[in-house]
This record gives sequence, C-alpha cells and structure tokens, in this order.
Amino acid sequence: MPGFISLSGDRDELALKISRSRSSFGGTISDPMDAKYIFVAEDLATGRVVGTSMIAARHGSIESPHFYFEVGQEEKFSNTINTGFIHGTLKLKYETNGPTELGGLVLDQEARNSPERVGRQLSFVRFLYLGLYRESFKRRILAELLPPLNIRGQSPLWEAIGRRFTNMDYWEADRLCQQSKEFIFSLFPSGKIYTTFLTAEARNALGKVGKETEPVLHMLQKVGFAYRNQVDPFDGGPHLWAHVDELAPVKNVKAFTWKSRPGPGGGRVPEEGLLCPLNREKGVFRALAVRAFVEGSDVTLSEADNLNVGRTLGLSDGDPVSFMRYY
Repeated sequence: MPGFISLSGDRDELALKISRSRSSFGGTISDPMDAKYIFVAEDLATGRVVGTSMIAARHGSIESPHFYFEVGQEEKFSNTINTGFIHGTLKLKYETNGPTELGGLVLDQEARNSPERVGRQLSFVRFLYLGLYRESFKRRILAELLPPLNIRGQSPLWEAIGRRFTNMDYWEADRLCQQSKEFIFSLFPSGKIYTTFLTAEARNALGKVGKETEPVLHMLQKVGFAYRNQVDPFDGGPHLWAHVDELAPVKNVKAFTWKSRPGPGGGRVPEEGLLCPLNREKGVFRALAVRAFVEGSDVTLSEADNLNVGRTLGLSDGDPVSFMRYY
C-alpha cells in the first residue's frame, strides 16, 4: 500500500512513526514483528536530512492484512464459432502473517542526482541491516513499487476499480488504510476481475513502474528480487519478492576489524560500500558510504578518509565493524 512508501505530511502521524522506529531500533517494542525501522540520510556538512528508507519487520497481520491482486489468465474457446480468447484476470488475496517489507525510499529533490548517490546508500543500508539482524525479520522479503500515474497524477487502476467500489479517491483510501483495512474486505470484489473490462490505460499500468522508479526496479532485480504476478490492489504497482538468504548484498555482509592505518597504495582500487561499527550503543545504528580496502579480516580506507570516517563513527583501531560492498 502507498502509505508505507511515502512520508506523511501530518506532524503528529510522523512523530508516531519516528517513535515506533526508535522503539524498533532499541528493541523495546512489545511485538518484534510490529517493528518498523526508518533510516535517514544526513548531509554531514549541513546536518540536513536528505532522504529516508524503511523496513517493516512484518507486512500483514490478522489486524492489518497484506492485500494484493494475483494476476492471472483464463482461456475461453467456442467450438461453435471457432473463436477463443485469453483474458487477463485479477483476484483479491491477502496474508495475515506476511513478509518483511522494504519501502519508504524518499529523496530530497536536490539529492536525487547528487554525486554521492544518496538513493543507492538508502537502498543498500536496508540490506546491511537485514544481514546484521536476520533473526529480526522474515525469510521472505517484499518490495512494492509505484506504477506510472496519468497526466492528472491519478492511478488508472484505482480509477477503474477502487473508486467504483469504494466511492473514495486514491489518497483518501490510502489514509484510511493507516487506520483500518476493513473496507477492502467489505467493498472490493471477491471474485475474478476480467481486465478486458478495464480501460487500456489501467491494463497497461498493471505490473509496470513509473519512469522515476525504473532505477529502483533494476537495482532490486540485480540483487535478487523477482516479479511473481502480484500487484498492489490500489494502483497496480508490481510486488517484487526475494528470499533474504538469496539476496546478494545480504550474503556479502561480513565482519571485519577496523584498522586506523591508511590502506595500500600501488594503484589498488578500493571497493565502494557501507561501513558500520558493530560495538554500537543499544538503539543506535549508523553507517557511512566509504571506499574501503579489504585485507583478509581487516578493513582500511585511504589516508584522506580514514581519520574522518573513524571520527564520525567513533572507531578506534581494532574495533569490530561490518562492511558491505555495493552491487
């Protein structure tokens, strides 16, 4: 649902999300499967937050199910007139013990084309955290992506189905979802929906992503996600799935010893990735994008970066760290 993907403009609602995130990182939330972690990218030069991303430990419970449309086909043939058709179908389904979900990737406009590639940092920091704390998450991982919207900023699928069965606009229904999803059970059609009856605009949006989301789609596919014929019941955006143990970045999360000495010279090219301390204060998680040299069980940086990174992360020579290279 879109509510997890975007940040609310309501300060009270945003404060509740931040409070839950603090409890999640601190391990004080009553049900660990209700944990939601918000990661923020900070411009260290200005102290500004320039983007966010999130992990929901479980998306889908008895109180708030994970809904989706299963995309299928049904073949029809008449011997009498020797004519047949293959119809696309949608069927509303749900889970009450859902997967872990990745979402909430929001970037400040100025950060979208920055040389620091903030979007990549925010995307991959979630894989780093998954790799470090696998026991806190489900084995199945879901990523919901936004589809293309029409020139009026509307979801063609919602206009074709959702609005007709709920008498609400897209964002009104999204806000209601944050409180209760009962109306989806009660009002959405329970049987098959033939996509033949939808507008061409709605059919063409099913399982597709908008232009701004294409880089995210390609990154997710590269690291191990795949489309499994499931789409969001509100907007038709694709649901991508992966098993946590099969995600390339997660498999690459490894422990090292931080060495304060400069890395090797001789023209050796460092690896780009994320570095985080492992002896962190409870409830605190910090990571930095770095260019690192891995030498056996040690990790070092260039002479220019070593001091700044060590100071920022509070590292001393010999401290345990984790480094995950980008893919």
